[in-house]
Amino acid sequence: MSSDHTHETDAPPLTETIAPGTASDPPVSGTERATVTVDGTDVTVEPGSTLLDAVEAADTDDTVPALCHYDREDEIGPRSECRTCMVETDANGVVPACSHPAEDGATVRTAADPAAEARDVNLDLVLSDHNLRCTTCGKNGRCELQDAAIDQDVQEPRYGVLDDRDAYEPLDDTSSFIQIDRNKCILCNRCVEACNDVQVEGVLRVEGSGQDTRIGFQSDVETMEDSACVSCGHCATVCPTGSLVEKGIEDATTIPLPGFTQKNSVGKSYERHGKSKGPMTPKKRVDSPATRDAPADDGDDADGGEWP
Repeated sequence: MSSDHTHETDAPPLTETIAPGTASDPPVSGTERATVTVDGTDVTVEPGSTLLDAVEAADTDDTVPALCHYDREDEIGPRSECRTCMVETDANGVVPACSHPAEDGATVRTAADPAAEARDVNLDLVLSDHNLRCTTCGKNGRCELQDAAIDQDVQEPRYGVLDDRDAYEPLDDTSSFIQIDRNKCILCNRCVEACNDVQVEGVLRVEGSGQDTRIGFQSDVETMEDSACVSCGHCATVCPTGSLVEKGIEDATTIPLPGFTQKNSVGKSYERHGKSKGPMTPKKRVDSPATRDAPADDGDDADGGEWP
């Protein structure tokens, strides 16, 4: 056996300092419009469209939720994580509509038994790992998972729900701007891609494996307060559930019940141990009344902390 080894200098230098999102789906591309038959209705979609685009254009009677899909920005998804958007096709069988390309001449059936059953099972699997205390949630009434469960007429998830208080993760209430409740996270990855691929801040990541998979911080800290978050709020904007909520409206849609609140429904929470960091994004720092006319400083705030 040869004792020669490749010199370290032969490898290109590492230049990536911010881990990108974890998208692994092949790009949905095309140069021509495609006509797809959805539940007997022919619809024509633009180049680069998915079967989900065709289903939405056809306005079918059957609901096809897509909890990990975010259709307002090209940089986020498609993910094919939750598999709640399964449809049946002639050519490929049951496929996730959010990431499967719309090919000319394709036939899609949303109400086919295998597809409908797959959507129901996968939605119940998502619900089984979710804290369903909706009355204490800041996204009550504007939660995509809640909407999907109502549309699918879920009365009792077949696999139960997350209701073991010893298994709850503490509520992260340390940030002045964003509250994190991982017990409501469905691991759709939207927030990670918004943070890394759209805002290019490199704060969030997916960490762990199996049942221990969670959204964490690239700086290896435990709380949002100690992370490098610049408080742009994009992660909370794209979150489909109450896992990420802007501070100040975390209780806006809760239903007050005596002795039952968001925090005691979880049981544990991390609280902020310092003073508010104030505006953290460069634009907000410049435009803030407290800093607009203030002399330039060396980057340290009045509390002894440091603005990113």
